[in-house]
Amino acid sequence: MSGLSFPIAEGKITMTDKWIYWFDELRSEHNDMVGKKCANLGEMVHLGMRVPPGFAISVDGYEQFMEATGAGAEIREFVQQNQDELINKVEKQIEASRFIRGVIESKPMPADMAHALWNHYGRLCEQTSCEDVPVAARSSGAVSMPGQMETYLNVRGKKDLADKVVRVWGSAFTTRAIAFRLEKGMALDKAPIGVAVLKMINARCAGVTLTVLPVTGDLSKIVVEGNWGLGESVVSGEITPDNFVVDKQSGEIATTIGSKTKMVVYKDAGTRMVSKFPRICRTAPVWPKRKLKKSRGSPKWLKLILTPPRTWSGSLIRTNPFRKISTGFKPGPQNLPRKRKTKTNTWLSS
Repeated sequence: MSGLSFPIAEGKITMTDKWIYWFDELRSEHNDMVGKKCANLGEMVHLGMRVPPGFAISVDGYEQFMEATGAGAEIREFVQQNQDELINKVEKQIEASRFIRGVIESKPMPADMAHALWNHYGRLCEQTSCEDVPVAARSSGAVSMPGQMETYLNVRGKKDLADKVVRVWGSAFTTRAIAFRLEKGMALDKAPIGVAVLKMINARCAGVTLTVLPVTGDLSKIVVEGNWGLGESVVSGEITPDNFVVDKQSGEIATTIGSKTKMVVYKDAGTRMVSKFPRICRTAPVWPKRKLKKSRGSPKWLKLILTPPRTWSGSLIRTNPFRKISTGFKPGPQNLPRKRKTKTNTWLSS
């Protein structure tokens, strides 16, 4: 075999008996254990922020699944046999993604793992007083790869949850994720990630908040963008959202109403994009003019939701730090990979 241009993972990962944690058990220092998203959700809970109830599946859960089902061994064998072509051929990376995800998603979750997951889901149903409470299953990588892995919304019931968790694990091997690892010289045959499982909010409107002006790096401004319905229409770039630039000192708000022609809504299972809704919603602002709290520490972007009908009770479901802020700051693809062409050429992460 020729010399490797990217590392192959070797040996076993030491695993603990516990691989599922409630958000209030986590802090930001648990990033390597549950991934950045889950660790930040735990930190927000401890800061007293409104976070939907839920729990985190640690990277140990991923490792346990891959070892118990044999998926890890199959993936290692494939990577070892195809490593030279994977480096140089995009077509081979696409084939690798299809093969590896197929391997992972073909494996049922082992019974002991499924029962542990279902136990936590059952307790979440009790906490929320909702049988088969709808949840979101979101990827949570220890290495930040925003927009490169999958999220599943409006997941209902134990069996559906187990299936979607496995699919989130499989999404660690999307073509973009594989290309990212090759570029960074990371192990390609394994990609341990955490999974955030949190109660879905049937949002009246949702969006993102950036605690810095992303184009210029201006720390005196907060940017809020939103649309009706669930936030996926905003982060996916499917629509031009409303844009609000808030001055942190004066509280003055510069408002730009976007052409909100679509929105993401619930269906019986999962979600769907719709374009038929009251015309007045397309020109009405999604956020009321209200006082915004200052965020702690370094610049961040936050994903937020507001619930119906008139209480405007908000929740945060994600926060990410910006890695670099300077005059004329332009976010790189490693931080904010999706570019949406709008009048302001705003960059958003998903």
